[in-house]
Amino acid sequence: MSSRYATVEVHSIFNKQIGKAQTIGEKESQQSYNDVFIPKLANGYNIALDVLGTRMDSFRFSTFIQDKMTVNFFIGGAYGFDREFLKKCDKTISLSELTYAHKIANIVLCEQIFRSLCILNNHPYHK
Repeated sequence: MSSRYATVEVHSIFNKQIGKAQTIGEKESQQSYNDVFIPKLANGYNIALDVLGTRMDSFRFSTFIQDKMTVNFFIGGAYGFDREFLKKCDKTISLSELTYAHKIANIVLCEQIFRSLCILNNHPYHK
């Protein structure tokens, strides 16, 4: 359904370095995400998902992404992102104050993107 309104691609970037760092500690985990994600910040509007980010409802989220041609969302680990990465992003938003597994956060994010596209195109799904 979302292909009617936009091209949505999901890329999962999880390597051995990230997996190992999750078991070592907060700084190591955050640095492993920096190493993988910072080179990906080149094109588009970059949004980090972080518990300390701006909270918004579905309508605000839809207007927020409305005029962006390319939007890249970055989901960090259980320790979140370090401030260096967050400063390099265009915006930081929060899906919730809860911590989600990557797969759950991805599903919630994809649903909100779909809901936003429906809101922007007056489709009744969002109600």
